[in-house]
Amino acid sequence: MTDDKDVLRDVWFGRIPTCFTLYQDEITEREAEPYYLLLPRVSYLTLVTDKVKKHFQKVMRQEDISEIWFEHEGTPLKWHYPIGLLFDLLASSSALPWNITVHFKGFPEKDLLHCPSKDTIEAHFMSCVKEADALKHKSQVINEMQKKDHKQLWMGLHNDRFDQFWAINRKLMEYPAEESGFRYIPFRIYQTTTERPFIQKLFRPVATDGQLHTLGDLLKEVCPSAIAPEGFPRPLPT
Repeated sequence: MTDDKDVLRDVWFGRIPTCFTLYQDEITEREAEPYYLLLPRVSYLTLVTDKVKKHFQKVMRQEDISEIWFEHEGTPLKWHYPIGLLFDLLASSSALPWNITVHFKGFPEKDLLHCPSKDTIEAHFMSCVKEADALKHKSQVINEMQKKDHKQLWMGLHNDRFDQFWAINRKLMEYPAEESGFRYIPFRIYQTTTERPFIQKLFRPVATDGQLHTLGDLLKEVCPSAIAPEGFPRPLPT
């Protein structure tokens, strides 16, 4: 992990310039100016938009405010998807800044889950971490951690603190020297289709002949349409 620290930092500090605009049918007492933020790709929308909510609520009456939700070009944005994933799925070919519309009414019950508090986001995040460790280490690493370690992992993400997060997360990314890797590689390949929003299956890091698998090997097995006949990955809209 030491050799990869610069890469990890680059991924962590990836930002998306974003313009938040209040939906035109929302009732306001005066004109609502757009609000601009640099959104961290690794975080969640509902974690980093408190300032957005406060900005628009200043021009609205309290009785006109209910649960906040976001959409991009008519598509509601799932709060439990990381910000970078949402952008790559829906707006990677769009000009920056990313334009997001803010709503305080008309919550799309069929498209989005409710997010009553940041505790809900924390529970979702920790569930994903535990699922991944079950595949990698039979849950041994996450179960050996103390509650304060779980909280530090979460607060590192919540507060955008790279060192705080990776002081704990590195334990989840290690395996004994005598082993060739994790039991299985936890992954999801997200798609824009609603019938099957993502692909997920068991995939070992090492082939039966002892050769290390590559990303190309994974794509060939679980998503062969992503590989061109000459063996190179095709450009995908996901």
